[in-house]
Amino acid sequence: MELPECPVCLQNYEGDGVIPRVLSCGHTACEVCLANLPQRHPQTIRCPACTQLVNYPAQGPTALPKNIDLLRLCCSTSTPQIPPKPHNTSPNYDNCHSHFLPQFWSHEFYSLWKHRVLPHDAVLIEEEGLGLFDNKRVSLVRVVSLPAVNESSVFRYGYVVRVMKCLSEMREEERDELGLILRGQRSGFVFKVFGLWGDLEGGFLSLVCERHNGSLFDKFGDLRDEEGLCKDGISAFAMIGAGICEAVIALHLEGLVIGCLDLSCFGFDGFGRVCVDLSEVLVAGRNVRKSVVEAVSGSLRIDENEMGVILSGLLKSEAFLSPEMLLELLQKEGVAVECGGSSRSVQCSSDVWSLACVLMRLLIGKTFTEETLEMCEEKEYESLSQILCKCLNFDLGSRPCATDVWRCIRELLIKPQFDIAGGFEGAIKEDNTYRCLIFGKLCQLPNERAEIQKEDGGADFDQVDETVDKHFVEGLSEGVIKCKDLQGHLDCITGLAVGGGFLFSSSFDKTVQVWLLQDFSHVHTFRGHEHKVMALVYVDEEQLCISGDSGGGIFVWAIRLPLGQDPLKKWYEQKDWRYSGIHALTISGNGYLYTGSGDKSIKAWSVQDGTLSCTMNGHKSVVSTLAVCDGVLYSGSWDGTIRLWSLHDHSPLAVLGEDMPGNVISVLSLAADRHMLIAALENGCIKVWRNDVLMTSMQLHKGAIFTTGMESKWIFTGGWDKILKVQELSGDEFQIDVTPTGSIPCGSVITALLCWQGKLMVGNADRSIKVDAMTFARK
Repeated sequence: MELPECPVCLQNYEGDGVIPRVLSCGHTACEVCLANLPQRHPQTIRCPACTQLVNYPAQGPTALPKNIDLLRLCCSTSTPQIPPKPHNTSPNYDNCHSHFLPQFWSHEFYSLWKHRVLPHDAVLIEEEGLGLFDNKRVSLVRVVSLPAVNESSVFRYGYVVRVMKCLSEMREEERDELGLILRGQRSGFVFKVFGLWGDLEGGFLSLVCERHNGSLFDKFGDLRDEEGLCKDGISAFAMIGAGICEAVIALHLEGLVIGCLDLSCFGFDGFGRVCVDLSEVLVAGRNVRKSVVEAVSGSLRIDENEMGVILSGLLKSEAFLSPEMLLELLQKEGVAVECGGSSRSVQCSSDVWSLACVLMRLLIGKTFTEETLEMCEEKEYESLSQILCKCLNFDLGSRPCATDVWRCIRELLIKPQFDIAGGFEGAIKEDNTYRCLIFGKLCQLPNERAEIQKEDGGADFDQVDETVDKHFVEGLSEGVIKCKDLQGHLDCITGLAVGGGFLFSSSFDKTVQVWLLQDFSHVHTFRGHEHKVMALVYVDEEQLCISGDSGGGIFVWAIRLPLGQDPLKKWYEQKDWRYSGIHALTISGNGYLYTGSGDKSIKAWSVQDGTLSCTMNGHKSVVSTLAVCDGVLYSGSWDGTIRLWSLHDHSPLAVLGEDMPGNVISVLSLAADRHMLIAALENGCIKVWRNDVLMTSMQLHKGAIFTTGMESKWIFTGGWDKILKVQELSGDEFQIDVTPTGSIPCGSVITALLCWQGKLMVGNADRSIKVDAMTFARK
């Protein structure tokens, strides 16, 4: 027999060393461990065995009773200690097997990319390719087409889901390229890439990039005459040319080869420093690929002369692509070049060719032609001509490094012996680890990417995960959800409950309707309330339905066939014209019914005889919602706070939201599951607590959230904006993520929600109750 031990330190209980102390929940832990447990709230701790929130005496653990039975057992046996393996009671929502929708990605994938996705309303499109982000002018570069959705579908997938699904379906090499672009800005020589943004109307996922001020070439207009650049122009060229080299070198150090350059790829930042615009690099690469494809006109083989014509055309259009890059690009497009040699691995030397072309274009000020080199030699640029000519060598090994070009240009500004800053000391190694943007998938046009995705069998929103109920997901995707519309009430629905094979609904029309769960047919109406019925609950053990009204009346209905007309019993709160009666009900399984009232109190009533057992005070306004979980009663109020009470002795445990800054925001609905607490607020936000610690808060609705429900890892919310929204809860003990998954327009204000055995039931202000006839979770 295993000896009893402390659930924290795993030590056997002894008379003097490890003393067992009993908590109010009934579990035992040793005196030393209890003294060291964290107290998030005064005189309150969580039981280390069941994690229930319990009272803790101000005097410490010595004020708790000893577990005498355990001490006797330990003293009466000499069995050696066999310590059991410690167990972890912390919930991991990624391990839940219940899925409302297909699992498009893992939590690790979401955690990696979520911070790179910009909110949908953060970007305003001005014209194609241009927009505003945080009042800054930005460039929008289409990366890939978003997955197609059925616009007629009842269920509308959320923005984040569409973007994350798009990212998850991209090939790994495509995501690697995106990662390189997003990391490239760390060098300091790249215009900022703010992140990824989904244009839902246009149907594309785009990179949002900082837009630079004007072209480099525009800055040289006043510094050039018929003879070329003036003296000041030479200095300006040297400063800008050195900046261009530094930007290219910085990308090489990040493992990125550009592959194709033109003047539009560079610009000035706010401090006048030259930076690379990766958005323009992608656009230039796409234009080059398009020009090459058009130039070969569908041919599968060309000779060297035809390749020379293509290269000359690219140079005249100021798309500076090295010969070996052109050869590689042709081969990737399936075009063979006679005597063209074999392709080479991507090297930084290819960018040196393009770099030299850009520098000569700045230097000469004319369109690049075969006479450009001669002009360099004829003008006063002899000091540059030699190294620029070497940069255009067809032999990659004979080309100088970009750092050599940088040093040569820098000498136009300051002689080496006076350059106290020193030269560039780093070394750029030519190996096979570089990624070239022009050869990457991102330089394919988005419509081409969409065709490839289709050919590869990329999943769309109509495909279903095998672990998900296929009928429901297919129904969501195709917009043909079988939804039962229950009509019978004459006013707004206020509550829903399930039990005994029936669905119960309450309403402002002062009635409680009973529906058969088998086919949702109407079977009975309970009448007797003289005021609006505000809430109802079902008591399984007693087979009772209990309803409360705005006049303080509590009616108990027996759920036994045949259903009767009169309540089994009824009673009333103490009447006070200043207050609005009962607002919330909940049941705990301990024989008590709890009511949240307009008089700011929570009352515990005996279900057996209706006697008032306890009144819990503390709130400063109406108690609008109640929830019970793991031995704790949660009460939410219009005063903006959530109070926790012990179900054992009804003593207060903690207050959440009391220290929140700003105006008071009413708590309208609560949902509790294991260690998680979801609060829906009047301003359209939800707040998520885990073990009484606020983990996250986010805006979900435009207007008050009147009701919320929780089923496994899924959160359902509805309210004033007439939209039912679905969120997925994921994370671990350190962080919680709430991902907006989708929404369903309901046409009326949503006032009640109920999740029960895979069915979602929605009560509306237009007197209707909508019930989906298919499951959303596989049990």
